[in-house]
Amino acid sequence: MRKKQLIMATVVALSASMMMQSCIGSFALFNKVKRWNDQVDNKFVNELIFVAMWILPVYELSFAADLLILNSIEFWSGSNPALAQNKTQVIDGKDAKYLVASNENGYVITNLSTKQETRFNFDAEDNSWSIENNGEQVKLFNFVDDTHVDILTRDGNYARVELSQSGVLAYQQLVGAGGIAFALR
Repeated sequence: MRKKQLIMATVVALSASMMMQSCIGSFALFNKVKRWNDQVDNKFVNELIFVAMWILPVYELSFAADLLILNSIEFWSGSNPALAQNKTQVIDGKDAKYLVASNENGYVITNLSTKQETRFNFDAEDNSWSIENNGEQVKLFNFVDDTHVDILTRDGNYARVELSQSGVLAYQQLVGAGGIAFALR
């Protein structure tokens, strides 16, 4: 009798596992952001951008949007809106929904409830990225040459960082977590 129950329980468990397969999704938005960062040729610049994008919660927001919304849409509809070719995306953040639009100079992020815009602008003349909020613009970093960047620190000054493993580590220790976040206040 006991052997028959074990066989029956095994059959039920295997049948249930076959019927309850799920799709974890492609995490298309997060992977798009990651691929954009991967296009940077210099691994040290890539690491600086990676750290900045965690501090400015770009990665967190894109991952949360994929996890909570986009992967569900992909599961039910068969296509992920993040894979669409348009250059705007609505992201459901912790406190509000945001419209993220890319343009020739960078990105415009609009809080859909307050209509407040934040811009991430690339300036090709001095090879720099800035954040603009409420009409005030703060330069986040600029590329000095192939081996150095000047990057914003907590105190509002800029530190020259060598694009090497030790330079990136020194910058991480200098700013800690939240080093650039003051620019968003």
